[in-house]
Amino acid sequence: MSTRKGFTLVEIMIVVAIIALLAAIAIPNLLRAKISANDAVAKGTLRTLSTASETYATTNNGNYPATIAALTNATPPYLNSEPCGDTVSGYTYACTMAATGYTYTATPSGTSGTTTYTMTTGGVLTP
Repeated sequence: MSTRKGFTLVEIMIVVAIIALLAAIAIPNLLRAKISANDAVAKGTLRTLSTASETYATTNNGNYPATIAALTNATPPYLNSEPCGDTVSGYTYACTMAATGYTYTATPSGTSGTTTYTMTTGGVLTP
């Protein structure tokens, strides 16, 4: 008598079905978590840009920086990196700067975010 050990086709199909069900539940949650993280990064980046601009204005008699280079090339720098014109964590950043104020905008690239955020002079964030 020989005894064969192993899984039957039905048992393997049940395991595959269970894995598919778990994946169907988990993948949308992971995508939502990634989008929420991208939204949080966008808000944080805009707040960083605003804080740097407000600090610059405080030390320069109320005049805001006219270019992003004024924030990155200062000694010590107000910003370590320049997100303007770049795409970071699924958001593209646009910066409009003048000595009288600023407007920073973060726009989602494709489906990587949910909202376009804008930060204006005085640190006002609007979704």
